Amino acid sequence: MSRFWSATTRALQPYVPGEQPKLPKLVKLNTNENPYGPGPRVLDALRQATGESLKLYPDPESTRLRAAIAAYFGSVDLRQVFVGNGSDEVLAHTFQSLLKHEQPILFPDITYSFYPVYCRLYGIDYATVPLDEQFALRVADYAQPNGGIIFPNPNAPTGRALALDQVEALLVANPDSVVVVDEAYIDFGGCSAVALVNRYPNLLVVQTLSKSRSLAGLRVGFAVGHADLIDGLNRVKNSFNSYPLDRLAQSGATAAIEDREWFERTRQAVIKSRHALVQELAALGFEVLPSSANFIFARHPQHDAEKSALALRQRGIIVRHFKLPRIEQFLRITVGTDEQCALLVAALREIISA
Repeated sequence: MSRFWSATTRALQPYVPGEQPKLPKLVKLNTNENPYGPGPRVLDALRQATGESLKLYPDPESTRLRAAIAAYFGSVDLRQVFVGNGSDEVLAHTFQSLLKHEQPILFPDITYSFYPVYCRLYGIDYATVPLDEQFALRVADYAQPNGGIIFPNPNAPTGRALALDQVEALLVANPDSVVVVDEAYIDFGGCSAVALVNRYPNLLVVQTLSKSRSLAGLRVGFAVGHADLIDGLNRVKNSFNSYPLDRLAQSGATAAIEDREWFERTRQAVIKSRHALVQELAALGFEVLPSSANFIFARHPQHDAEKSALALRQRGIIVRHFKLPRIEQFLRITVGTDEQCALLVAALREIISA
């Protein structure tokens, strides 16, 4: 450790992102990227944005993109939309502006591992709430004093989704706390809580264009909520980086939001492939949790998950394994193309039979 580090820096345990190896002919099923690229409209928009205008700063308010997001949902206006560099930055601003209070914030014990990282970075107290034996979130467990609640829906890494009426029940039970619903994977099977934001001023919904919009490389995320919550996010954003999204990101993201046909076609392809993959793995003896995401969470009762992940890697297939309590025997597998899924199933069949 450097002697020049602050006490805060010394205490941090940073988030570890999924591996991005540079190996040829790799079946990469470890980081939940979309197997289908962005549509032609996005690529055209990026080409048009590349030119003389790059010498100028981008729109600090990302007005056109925010208007496209508001129009997509239909029930919200421009004042209710916030954008940032990926949903991670949006979440970081959320922790700083809305979740730092005297009471600890609450989130599931098995969830997105960036949440405790942000809490340590910003000095926020937190408590984890155990998922049930089937790895589902129980709304009744959040009926305790808190300074806010955050959870992914569908959850990560389990893939299980909380029904919209249960999200609403959580909001009703916590009227004095901000409830943040992290919807990175919502387009693959869940029901977005954006439908509730006009009824509940304590609700903030966060989404990303990295997954269902195939734009992980552009880093664009957004939040939708009551205008007062968005104002809080903007106060932090403008105290940190007043030009968060560059011209290319704004142009490409706007085109992705507006191209509903490409979005619908590719997300339905992922859902169809997920359904087939679940059936194939079940036939091999895997227990697969119900998934509403673009990945599945599976374990085999007779095969160690870490060894299986290593055996897959030796065959050029990478999946995600977490050495964490309760889930150390699970593999998180991104839903790839049908060809990639077929290669995965063939490799697992070989590993199991061996």
